[in-house]
Amino acid sequence: MLEYLGKLSDKLGLPIMSSGHGYKIDIVIGWVHWLMILLFVGWGIYLIYAIFKFNNKSNPEASYGGIKSHFSQYVEVGVIVFEAFLLVGLSLPLWSQLKTNIPDKKDVHEIRVVAQQFAWNIHYPGADGLFGSTSPSLVDEESNPIGLDRNGFGADDIVTINQLHLPVNKQVLVYLSTKDVIHNFFLPEMRVKQDAIPGMQIPIYFTPTMTSKDFLQMLKGTAREGQGYEIACAQLCGNSHYRMKGYVTIETEQEFNEWLAEEAEYLEDEGDDDWGDDW
Repeated sequence: MLEYLGKLSDKLGLPIMSSGHGYKIDIVIGWVHWLMILLFVGWGIYLIYAIFKFNNKSNPEASYGGIKSHFSQYVEVGVIVFEAFLLVGLSLPLWSQLKTNIPDKKDVHEIRVVAQQFAWNIHYPGADGLFGSTSPSLVDEESNPIGLDRNGFGADDIVTINQLHLPVNKQVLVYLSTKDVIHNFFLPEMRVKQDAIPGMQIPIYFTPTMTSKDFLQMLKGTAREGQGYEIACAQLCGNSHYRMKGYVTIETEQEFNEWLAEEAEYLEDEGDDDWGDDW
């Protein structure tokens, strides 16, 4: 019943849902709109009733007796109960699931996303599965935007700019941070939206459920035909905020591993020159 009524969100023009938890968010959105519709219709009917019931012709003299009916109180209690249901029954459990139940690192693909004006730096651990350390003193905007130390664990790490690759149907754990101001990491189809706060590293976890190929197939014949998944910055972050956009590729795990292997081979071939390791 809850899910059926919550599917009102299908009619709201939301982006295609492409994550494991997305339908739960859509259900909450649907229920909120049910409440808004009921309030809008209810208050509209009451307003029309009041206009005719209490106009000057019907009530030439003011009445100071007040309303004796308790109907309005019942309505107020009903609204409070409905809002409490949305908050306690739906929103809080969903919030807990999305923000506090951080998955075990053994069961996820870990990725670091470092925002800056006006780009998304994507950091993947190498074959050892460990992130290399970073330092502000090593930052070079041309060759090493996140200040990755290529000595030690960082020797085989992969860094891309505005290009996020993820495997389908595999849980992803993103560590979100920023180099400068507040940004907002927004993946509309994944129903993922999180502020990047200076001085903090915030975990985000979700499971993509639709490959980019399937997504593009669904967009055929629509205004977005040919446009794949994107990373948007949903927080005004400066005069070039409009161009802070990244691209997401969701692929099979085999394709994802092949891409990682290609990037690792490229890194090995290019050596220090490509990644600015001559510091």
